[in-house]
Amino acid sequence: MFSMRFDMRAPAHGAPAADLYAAAIDMVEWADDRGCAMVVLSEHHASSDGYLPTPIVLASAMAARTKHVHFMIAAALLPLYEPVRLAEEMAVLDLVSRGRVSYVFGLGYRPEEFEHFGLAMSDRVARTEANLDIVLRAMREGTFSLDGRRISVTPAPMTPGGPRLAYGGQSVGAARRAARFGLDFLAQTDTPALGDAYRDEAARLGTTPGNCTLPNPDLPLTTFVADDLDQAWQELGPYLLHDATMYASWNEDDNRTASLSHSKTVEALRAEQRAHRVFDVGEAVEYLRTHGFLSLHPLVGGLPPAIAWPYLERVVNDVLPALAPTN
Repeated sequence: MFSMRFDMRAPAHGAPAADLYAAAIDMVEWADDRGCAMVVLSEHHASSDGYLPTPIVLASAMAARTKHVHFMIAAALLPLYEPVRLAEEMAVLDLVSRGRVSYVFGLGYRPEEFEHFGLAMSDRVARTEANLDIVLRAMREGTFSLDGRRISVTPAPMTPGGPRLAYGGQSVGAARRAARFGLDFLAQTDTPALGDAYRDEAARLGTTPGNCTLPNPDLPLTTFVADDLDQAWQELGPYLLHDATMYASWNEDDNRTASLSHSKTVEALRAEQRAHRVFDVGEAVEYLRTHGFLSLHPLVGGLPPAIAWPYLERVVNDVLPALAPTN
């Protein structure tokens, strides 16, 4: 019925990072048996507001406090990893979570991140494909030889063949790469050519395509539910705007990606009614009836937990019961 996403931005005007991390873990534990279907953890590096750089670490802490909710790490920036160590961490997290973690791998696009790791951005495609091959072999084979060295990833993951994997992007090359490696494809927009490229590449290779998701960029990926919309926007607006402007600054020429807004003010962001939405209870109920899912971002932009909790609780206490069938 709802998902929660955490990117752990902690700008100076928001709550301290330690408080945000503690609250995120508490929120996931609280939501574990209250209708939360998925927790999404994102990854970026060298961000001035402390964007989450190690989603596997946070997922491990959350998985240890939950039993039911599934986790998606989206996206893990594959060229920035040492692939054997990544495979080991994925295997252990699969055991800790008892198979509740999936991954979306991505290429990365911020030069600052490649500089941060001392890597050439021009090598990112080659590194991604080489790392992907190693991770897949590690998950499926465990022990294998590569370039004269023996690789043995132990313990084996609980999930046979390893956790579910997808590849994400917004280019035809990304779609074809997903098909070529036998992964699901999660696009960043709903361009039909991406789905066509994914299926065509699978057909060319004689393989069965996996799930192909083309998200509608007009549907919000950051939502809140409020009793008073004006009060909510006054309270949440600076944090929502920080999220929007930071992401837009990394994607200045991009008008296609879902969840992206180029609004410069809280008023413009509210009027846009696209990437960031605040619903009243009735609107949230109707949205769920139409679209089936609310994408929550409870600690957006470093939102203090004391402000965040009532919005999260309102979804469980007021919205979900309104959807229950009556006899």
